[in-house]
Amino acid sequence: MHRSGPVDPVKETCRLIRLARSYWDAHRNHACRRNRDMAIKIYESLSKEQKETIPQVLRVWLRYRSEKYFGPQRTPPGTGRSKKKRFKPG
Repeated sequence: MHRSGPVDPVKETCRLIRLARSYWDAHRNHACRRNRDMAIKIYESLSKEQKETIPQVLRVWLRYRSEKYFGPQRTPPGTGRSKKKRFKPG
């Protein structure tokens, strides 16, 4: 969707965070990561006053997901899973 005219960076950041949250809830990790990355890029360019106008619940979600699930310390996808043997009664 192409928009004409200037876009308010605060509104765009909120929109992208909400979109990323909806993708997260739908287990669409790639789409979530893409929108989260765009939101962070815009968020980091905002002034302190602009950042404070973003609802706290969105800021907390962005920070929490960024650190816990997408940070450099996280385990890469597809690793860390061990195959458990199912108990077969009998």
